[in-house]
Amino acid sequence: MTAWIAPAAAPQPIPLIAVDGAALPALLDRLGAEVRRWCEGNAFAAQPGQFLGLPGTDGAVTAVLAGCRPTDGLYALASLPPRLPAGDYALDPRGIDLDGDAVALGWALGAYRFTRYRSAPRAPARLVVDAATQARVAPFVAAATQVRDLINTPTEHMGPADLAAAVRDLAGRHGGRYQEWVGEDLLANNFPTIHAVGRAAAPGREPRLAMLTHGPADAPHLVLVGKGVCFDTGGLDLKPADGMRWMKKDMGGAAHAIALAGLVLDQRLPVRLTLLVPAVENAVSGNAFRPGEVITTRAGLSVEIDNTDAEGRLVLCDALALAAEQKPDLVLDFATLTGAARIALGPDLPVLFANREDIAAGLLEAAQATQDPLWRLPLWRPYLTMLDSHIADLANAGPSRHAGAITAALYLERFVPETLPWCHLDVYSWNDGDKPGRPRGGEAQGLRAYFAFLRRRYAG
Repeated sequence: MTAWIAPAAAPQPIPLIAVDGAALPALLDRLGAEVRRWCEGNAFAAQPGQFLGLPGTDGAVTAVLAGCRPTDGLYALASLPPRLPAGDYALDPRGIDLDGDAVALGWALGAYRFTRYRSAPRAPARLVVDAATQARVAPFVAAATQVRDLINTPTEHMGPADLAAAVRDLAGRHGGRYQEWVGEDLLANNFPTIHAVGRAAAPGREPRLAMLTHGPADAPHLVLVGKGVCFDTGGLDLKPADGMRWMKKDMGGAAHAIALAGLVLDQRLPVRLTLLVPAVENAVSGNAFRPGEVITTRAGLSVEIDNTDAEGRLVLCDALALAAEQKPDLVLDFATLTGAARIALGPDLPVLFANREDIAAGLLEAAQATQDPLWRLPLWRPYLTMLDSHIADLANAGPSRHAGAITAALYLERFVPETLPWCHLDVYSWNDGDKPGRPRGGEAQGLRAYFAFLRRRYAG
């Protein structure tokens, strides 16, 4: 069993009675005057996050009252695993009715701790779930855990080769085909922008493009693309210290694409899958790419480098061009692409761009159903003039500080034929602080929504 789950047959789990302020008076009427006095003496008002153990005659805890807000869904009890005393707990029918799958998923997300470099201070409290609930929830827990682990791992242990290894391992587990192009092979095989961004990295950290393929040739072809910038100094347009501090997370888009590919394969969606992860380190050295250079991309479009810190769209554009060459049914890309997206919508709302109304609507509907929010912004094509270059087909950035998330998406769209359905998700991939079910550090955003959409599209 995993750390957050206790088997359904666990001996004597502690009853966990979920209650909100509205339901508390009636519950206390049923539990009796002694429990009422105990709650009043401990100022328990069933506020979200509050909990109170009910002692028996021998002093042992006989049950726990857990305050919550039912509308919080999967986060209603998600703060409890690291806060309750270690042990096994089971939802008690005397409490308000909560969705069991949602509670289990939120509990698991709240129990997560990154322990590669230090042990967790204590084991999380475990929730008793039946086998069917575990089977439904566990794949999403594993996917979110993989995203978090990949992002939380520091750059010295999550360089381009390490990120590509995650793709190779996924291919190996599912009998897929793995291929990669490394260093000068990128130039020989016409991936010039991936090479340009990553060429300044130290030996052993060369840029690469990792590709997984799986599934029958006659199945609908789904391509997932993830930005894998394992560390972003900004290049010669160097970031300040505070802007560079958390740039280990700049491969968050790749982490999402890898985990989503894992869900597609684990759940056996009837698709032909291609996963593309351009993995680089945007470093500074004598051969770093420079502002003012012009690169002819895989798609044949020439790009003037206005800003070396707008590197994510450069590594993505060669991968998108490769995706387009295969004429798939759908292309989905994920990237920690712009600070502008965070300025517009903050850290919790990934920004969705789509060139098909039906696909955007389907994703937003799935986001609502899975409590995994997305927010759509427009591909406002008049803003393409902000990427004008007087010597190349376009620039990778421009002087205007307006609409940065939109202009980045418009840049990517130039590498996607109009006939090809495509969505771009600009994710933050990070929690700046601890929240119920969302501990500080790397975070999966939109993952459940995207998989729900894909399952409905391809499996009915």
